[in-house]
Amino acid sequence: MYQYDKYDQKMVDARVEEFRDQANRRIAGEMTEDQFKPLRLKNGLYLQLHAYMLRVAIPYGTLNSRQMRMLATIARKYDRGYAHFTTRQNIQYNWIKLEQAADILADLSTVEMHAIQTSGESIRNVSSDQYAGATADEIVDPRPYAELIRQATSFHPEFSYMPRKFKIAVIASDEDRAAMRLHDLGFKLVRNDKGELGFEVFVGGGMGRTPFVSPLIRDFLPVDHMFSYTEAVLRVWNRWARRDNIHKQRIKILVHQWGAEKMKEKIEAEWQEILPNASDIPHKELERIAAYFEGPAFDDNAAEDIDLSDPDFKIWVDQNVKPHKHPGYAIANISLKPAKGIPGDASADQIDLMADLAEQYSFDELRVTHAQNIVFAHVKKSDLYALWQKLDAAGLAPANLDLISDIIACPGLDYCSLANARSIPVAQKIAERFSDAEGQRDLGELKLKISGCINACGHHHSGHIGILGVDRKGTENYQLLLGGSGAEDASLGKITGPGFDEDGIVDAVETTVSKYKELREDGERFLDTYRRVGMAPFKEALYD
Repeated sequence: MYQYDKYDQKMVDARVEEFRDQANRRIAGEMTEDQFKPLRLKNGLYLQLHAYMLRVAIPYGTLNSRQMRMLATIARKYDRGYAHFTTRQNIQYNWIKLEQAADILADLSTVEMHAIQTSGESIRNVSSDQYAGATADEIVDPRPYAELIRQATSFHPEFSYMPRKFKIAVIASDEDRAAMRLHDLGFKLVRNDKGELGFEVFVGGGMGRTPFVSPLIRDFLPVDHMFSYTEAVLRVWNRWARRDNIHKQRIKILVHQWGAEKMKEKIEAEWQEILPNASDIPHKELERIAAYFEGPAFDDNAAEDIDLSDPDFKIWVDQNVKPHKHPGYAIANISLKPAKGIPGDASADQIDLMADLAEQYSFDELRVTHAQNIVFAHVKKSDLYALWQKLDAAGLAPANLDLISDIIACPGLDYCSLANARSIPVAQKIAERFSDAEGQRDLGELKLKISGCINACGHHHSGHIGILGVDRKGTENYQLLLGGSGAEDASLGKITGPGFDEDGIVDAVETTVSKYKELREDGERFLDTYRRVGMAPFKEALYD
């Protein structure tokens, strides 16, 4: 994984002290909240319902055990002993005191971490595939390119005060594990007929109040031009975006208003203006960065066989373990979705344990997924049983990856000042309703996602089953959506009809699942069945 050089460290350290001065002036009353707000947001500090919330960047979701232990330390020292992993491969703390915020940032800087540009009208944490560097289906490891983008866009003077936030994803597989087409800008690494490396470029995806799946804007962009093309996209948006209406400022609105063809024409024209003086990928820098992402020292003699005589272990392997590109190794997924738990939450002790186990079993490396889980990317197959035993003892071994209880959920009205409804209790009740492990496996892949407001931090639009909490005359009400996907077959869910109360939405999910079981054909996922039969039979079952 990437390591800071002296410039990175100096930049982050300087930013910490700059923010410390800003926070002290706010505490002393020398700065109003309106003056302080844009400054704290650029440093990842939100003001929530009960306290400040700090969002810490985990670039492309990759971190090591030293960094993971620091996240546990912060949870104990400054929060309430836990933290929340998010859909942007970040981590959040919900109970932060303003007078301690700069100290947290200083602690983070000692392990090459920060909270810069995790909020505000800026380019956010660059996301990527959590299996990068480990999966056989990728063309190359996409993370060096994600790191180049991170470096190029941090503190970029031209793009420091943009119309709204801007999210970028980089992947290198046909299977999209990063919801790339639901980002403002998506890069998919491909090879052309000549074997040359380049990108398919997608522009204008996003969720929130008006969700869109991004269209393909360029089918092949040589990798050398990644920076200049990104700059062209940002300049077109920066120039033409609606700045008069906060709900219409995202690039997805511009693409929707213009259409993909006009957007492509504008970007291409801007790109041609930039090209003569473009400063594009510095190959020496790319080589320097890429060297950090070379594969670890795999054991070429690692055994292929796994002893599956323990039935509980076998279930975990079947559900949570994925193939690795190197013989004798596997990708192990740790689900942060235990029964009665809060999706994405982990205690400080659990975070410490994951750090210890990554150091012992996965070459000192962890990944955060956009589904709010953790990945050990490089585990010997012969170590899987020992790893599972330790995870199981700590409540970290639910065998439910991609099943109905592997729920994505935002913090909702329990924490967030923007939320209209609670997400956590709904997630817990649904997980309890479908707690039977064999029943979950019988249902197969079924991605359920919950948001407590229209901002869609829980990605409800892209759930096979999505739930949106709204305020209906002072009462929490939940809309049910069907047919969404954040994968390579990206689609947006459609609302079934009138909403439900908290218990009613749990019943509605059960009714929907029962109808699926009745309608499905052999081998069909929920999404396949829905796409084959449409909304009508589900709607009839829900509202007859």
